[in-house]
Amino acid sequence: MQIKKTYKGVNPELLYQEIKDFTQKQGVILDEAKMETYSLPGDSSSFISRGTLIFNVEDKSGKSEKECLRAHIVGSAKGETKLMLDIDEKLFSKGKVTALQEDLDFIFDSYEVKPR
Repeated sequence: MQIKKTYKGVNPELLYQEIKDFTQKQGVILDEAKMETYSLPGDSSSFISRGTLIFNVEDKSGKSEKECLRAHIVGSAKGETKLMLDIDEKLFSKGKVTALQEDLDFIFDSYEVKPR
């Protein structure tokens, strides 16, 4: 399952931290977290950020972990910030997906660019 959202006027670093906290609240393990910031060509005072968060869940034996959710965030605080969540529904249940979306909507709904 894939969830895509676009926000206007949201700092990508803030969205990154909130995704991290909201997803960990669902009982998964943070495996990888990267945030990079780049200056825009022609305007060294403006920046675009790119973040990736990878979450794992222990398998039934408890011996290894499998990736259940990957979040991609790209954007600028002055413009749009895009979020894409890649979710393995077999490992990250529908109930957890719903809870994650409700948390995101509570904080960021007023900033979401709604499709027309």
